[in-house]
Amino acid sequence: MEEEKLKRVVCVEDEPEMIDLIRLILGRRGFEVIGADGGKKGLEAIREQRPDLVLLDLMMPDMDGWEVYQQLKANKNTRDIPVIVVTAKAQSIDKVLGLHIAKVDDYISKPFSPQELLDSVDQVLTKHAAQGSVN
Repeated sequence: MEEEKLKRVVCVEDEPEMIDLIRLILGRRGFEVIGADGGKKGLEAIREQRPDLVLLDLMMPDMDGWEVYQQLKANKNTRDIPVIVVTAKAQSIDKVLGLHIAKVDDYISKPFSPQELLDSVDQVLTKHAAQGSVN
């Protein structure tokens, strides 16, 4: 039986304040949050850390979030990691496209409340755990 370890979250985000906020919110719930400044660093961190969950900003200067997402899903070592997209683009068309075409696990738009973030993370991790135990 696997011992209970901290759930690890990689937060790919180009705003340090947002990483700090997410670390604060999730840290109180016992998550280990690894911040990655931008898409390229995010991909490296995800490959090295193998997190339980990825929080992915879409709007980043070096590599946008969709590109990061596509690279994650194309790699057999990272394709099963659930992804929550975090973006300031709150247009509903983006939400529909993101969730249905890309099979993103969930979507939250900035600004979000701590409770919205926690609810989304709990829901995605619970769903992912249930899928994993079906095999």
